[in-house]
Formats: sequence, C-alpha cells, structure tokens
Amino acid sequence: MSLQNNPNKRSQRTIAIISILIVVLIWGSAFTVSKVGVTELPPLFLAFARNAVACIVLLPFYLITRKTAKAQDPAPLPLGRLILLALTGVTFFYSFFNISLTYTGAAAGSLIQGVMPLLIAAPAAFILKEKFTTKMIAGIIISVAGVIMVGFIGQTDDKGSLLGNFLMVGSVACWTIYTLLSRRINQYHPVPVIFFVTLLGTALLIPGVIYEGWNKPLPQISEKGWTAIIYLGVMSSALCYLLYNHALKSLTAAQAGNFLNLDPVIGSVIALLFLHEPFTALQFAGGILVLIGVWLSSAKHEA
Repeated sequence: MSLQNNPNKRSQRTIAIISILIVVLIWGSAFTVSKVGVTELPPLFLAFARNAVACIVLLPFYLITRKTAKAQDPAPLPLGRLILLALTGVTFFYSFFNISLTYTGAAAGSLIQGVMPLLIAAPAAFILKEKFTTKMIAGIIISVAGVIMVGFIGQTDDKGSLLGNFLMVGSVACWTIYTLLSRRINQYHPVPVIFFVTLLGTALLIPGVIYEGWNKPLPQISEKGWTAIIYLGVMSSALCYLLYNHALKSLTAAQAGNFLNLDPVIGSVIALLFLHEPFTALQFAGGILVLIGVWLSSAKHEA
C-alpha cells in the first residue's frame, strides 16, 4: 500500500519530517554554539559536560517510559550494540567534532558535514537493503553539488586547517555508522536506547577528559561556557537525539541523512550572523541547490 492510500503512514511520515527539520535547525546552530564553547573550554570537557547534562534531562523521560518500553519489547537491550552506538554517536563523534572546531571555523565545519548523506546513503543501499528511487539519487547528487559550492568553491578564505578538516570528516564517519546501527535497533523504544547510549558515551569520555585535564587544567567556566553546555546538552543532545531516532522509524537512513545537508546552509548563515564568518553569493546559490536536493530526496515514492 502506498503512502497516498495509507493516512496513518502519511501522518507518521509528516511527523518524522517535522522532527528531522527541528533536529537540523538545532544542529545547524550547534556549530556556532560549539565554536564559542571550545574557545571557553577544553574540547573533550565540553563534550563530556554537554552529554552529562543530556543524561540528566533524559533520566525522567527514561523513568516515565520504562514500563511502556518493557511492554513493547520485553527483551533486554543489546549491550554490545549500545556500546557501539555510544562510541560512534557520542564518544568519538563529539571528540572529533569539538577538537576539529579548535582548528576550523563554524561555517567550514558545518560545510564539511554536508558529505554525510553520501556516506550514509551508499552503505544503506547495500547493508540495509534500502530502496533508492531516481528522485532520491538525483536529490543526493544535487544537494552534494550544493555542498561543494557552499563549502569549497564559494569559500573566500581558508580558515580551516587540514587537521581540523580531517577531524570533522572523522566525526561524519562516526555519525554515519551511528545512523546505520540505529536503523538496526529501531524495534526498541527510542527513549531507553538514547538514555543508555548517552550515559555510556559520556562515561567513555572520562579517560579523555582526565588526560586533557592532566595536560591543561580546567579554566573557570564563564557565562558563555555554561550557556554553551546547557544549550548543547538540553537541545542539541537530549532533544535532538530523541527526535532523530523517532524520525528513523518512518524515514530511511538515506532520507534522514540527506536532510542533514541543510546543516551547512543553516550553520553558515548562523555563523555569518553571530560570528561574522563570510557567506558569498556562490555559497548562497549552493544553499539553494541543497534545499532542492533535500526536497527531491524526501519526496513521496511508491511502496
């Protein structure tokens, strides 16, 4: 049965798209907030602190939904898969991401993450056996072309170092693995999964934080630092992880990944407004291509 003939599925898909758009908007702003954060705090400590806040926010949601989740699937959560999700979606992702931003501008970082749809879509086709339509393939190609225009051809200067760019690519690779693994575990209630993934990922950051503090003592946390920690922990980690995993129940990994192509546009605009990072006419044109590509990729397709 197609989406057009199934109102329930169509409604679920609409909610999933709204959820992923909220995620993209918040994550787009997270580049600028994280850039401010790493100028105030050591990168691994910022990663640990934001996820510790996320754990506190997620705890009541976990306690409320625990019985419902148990009734939905009485089988215990797979510890091995949870650890892999924690490592890829929290520990390594935020380590690479934050350290990268100590070398790379917020706009440049957001633009590099635009390659994420390709890295998600390609293995999804083979590993998850997800069906690709002509519109989806065209959307991915167009949006990635837009990312290239925004991120490389349209750049007015070279603020990002090679090391920072490679580290941001590393964070993209981590999130790709996380997305694919999440699709394999979506039969479970998302709240317990996200809570334990965040908790494990935060705990696994502790050795890095200790090493970081051993070499450079933690400075006094300023108002900007606390604002970054709370915003990133509550909005970018807790809320967005819940919405993202909910969206993956109705969207394919490739579709969800292609929505992330909006990140470079949003990230660049916010960096322009708040960090005064440049945004050229060519980058604006690339942003339009990204929007067109996302629209094509998320268009309805036959079942």
